[in-house]
Amino acid sequence: QVQLVESGGGPVQSGGSLRLSCVASGDTISSNWMGWFRQAPGKEREGVAAIHTRTGNTVYADSVKGRFTISKDIAKNTVYLQMNSLKAEDTAVYYCAAGGNYWRGFNTAAFGYWGQGTQVTVAS
Repeated sequence: QVQLVESGGGPVQSGGSLRLSCVASGDTISSNWMGWFRQAPGKEREGVAAIHTRTGNTVYADSVKGRFTISKDIAKNTVYLQMNSLKAEDTAVYYCAAGGNYWRGFNTAAFGYWGQGTQVTVAS
């Protein structure tokens, strides 16, 4: 069992930055894909970025490439999402998720553990 707690969301002006944090507890996440997903009102949940906690390999959605950076601090059992140049369309609830050792894409079914989400609101 893995418990995930996100923090760092909030309101921000267009063009601004936020850093989200996801702290994991319970079972180790030393060799997992950790992902950030987001869900805007009326839309499906979509993958934003993911990182493998052992190799450091990363994957990004096209919509955030060059603006968002995912990173990890395994000593702190924490994964971060640095979001720069934020746009109004980035407004959503952002969720942290823990998956398995193999990359299966931004498939929500491949991530077995989820946090409660943190709201990010970008004012245009």
